[in-house]
Amino acid sequence: MKEQKNKEIKMVDTFVIIFFVVLAAALLTYVVPKGSFETEEISYTLNDEVKTRTVIKNGTFEYERDEAGEPLRDGVKVFGTDADEKPGFLNYMFEGIVSGDRSGSAIGVIAFILVIGGAFQIVMSTGAIDAGIMRMITKLNGKEAILIPILFLLFSLGGAIFGMGEESIPFVMIVVPMVIAMGYDAIVGVMVTYVATQIGFTTSWMNPFSVAIAQGIAQVPVMSGAGFRIIMWIVFNVVAITFTMLYARKIKRDPKKSLAYESDQYFRDDLEKGKSVEQDFKLGHKLIILDLVLVMIWVIWGVVKKGYYIPEIASQFFTMGLVAGVIGIIFKLNNMTMDGVAKSFRDGAKDLLGPALVVGMAQGIIYVLGGTDPTSPTVLNTILQSASGLIAGLPAAISAWVMFVFQSIFNFFVVSGSGQASLTMPIMAPLADLAGITRQVAVLAFQLGDGLTNIIVPTSGLLMAVLGAAKIEWISWAKFQIKFQVLLFVLASVFMFVAVAIGFV
Repeated sequence: MKEQKNKEIKMVDTFVIIFFVVLAAALLTYVVPKGSFETEEISYTLNDEVKTRTVIKNGTFEYERDEAGEPLRDGVKVFGTDADEKPGFLNYMFEGIVSGDRSGSAIGVIAFILVIGGAFQIVMSTGAIDAGIMRMITKLNGKEAILIPILFLLFSLGGAIFGMGEESIPFVMIVVPMVIAMGYDAIVGVMVTYVATQIGFTTSWMNPFSVAIAQGIAQVPVMSGAGFRIIMWIVFNVVAITFTMLYARKIKRDPKKSLAYESDQYFRDDLEKGKSVEQDFKLGHKLIILDLVLVMIWVIWGVVKKGYYIPEIASQFFTMGLVAGVIGIIFKLNNMTMDGVAKSFRDGAKDLLGPALVVGMAQGIIYVLGGTDPTSPTVLNTILQSASGLIAGLPAAISAWVMFVFQSIFNFFVVSGSGQASLTMPIMAPLADLAGITRQVAVLAFQLGDGLTNIIVPTSGLLMAVLGAAKIEWISWAKFQIKFQVLLFVLASVFMFVAVAIGFV
């Protein structure tokens, strides 16, 4: 009974944490005055195509002032209405959920998470994944550890080349039960999938959603500095893979040392059912695996060649789920019926409802702070301007490092790479000129700060969706991640100092 009570308390930890973050943001609006910037259109070339983006115009920050001419501190109301045109603290849940559009946070990401969860539960309900996992383990015959570096590098390349992020969620649903069956835990599964994509994303030399945009805004050649970043990618991956493999070996020796041991029981129970299917790996199972593989190829092709994003990818996986359901019915896999397909979809969506709600709650933080529009007077704009003032006048190496630290902290509020670039780079780029460092170093500070904290901040809807798919509580994940974050922070700091020392351009 005591263990059950403790587990129930942990289950609400993420909701409680974000609630108090929103509360802190609300209190901040009573202390920090509002400010705004002017914006301008800038152009940059990416893959021989001219792109435009609206960014902050540096040096245009102004406080909103009250009747006495003093900077206005306009705290949020406890409860807001449309007529007030002011944020309300108790409105953060609803307003956070409905913010954004079908292609982004929050409503688009929420829909994406629920559709993915439902579609993959159909696939899992056929027993094909479990049967395939057991068959693969039999063929590997004790050499499972080789999959850790292979998977990590593949997902890291996905993050580096085409900004893989949301696409990792369905892979997590496959890889987590696979590594648990091999004697590891869900944490290893998240490390070799989602974390790997973020390592690749962070150290990328060509990511079109972060590096290219930041370089375009900073007015340095897009895709420049690739040599330094490729070396950085290699070093970060070697360190991360080594860390993961050492942890995996420890869990293999004693699974009970895992922080996810209790939550992994869900997958262990499911795999026990799959063992009975393994001896009879039917044609229907093979067709579902083929369905899965073909859709993965379709998704990668769509993202790379056609620029598919959340709406298209969600529909692709929904198609996969429908096809798997039809195959399951025809071949009577796990006694699958039409009603069974519908129930599986509903159960899968239900399992990811919690992470989906966290996406909305996290956006509620931005709502309370007034939003991310630089032209509207908000507390967030003032924080951004104040941070630039702290950097001015410091020695070059320290200025670069403080830029990196600030970008890491700012990512807690704005986890979108392109969004953060549009808000911060127009200020940080000219500030780099004043600090005596190259603009390429300023881009590097953004790149490292934007990416690494995505692995731990509870305001990242993508992270919370991944943890939800892996059945890992955020508190457990944070306890594991803190050591890894310190390691990454030190490594990133070293690269920042080296970049300044060599005059990285």
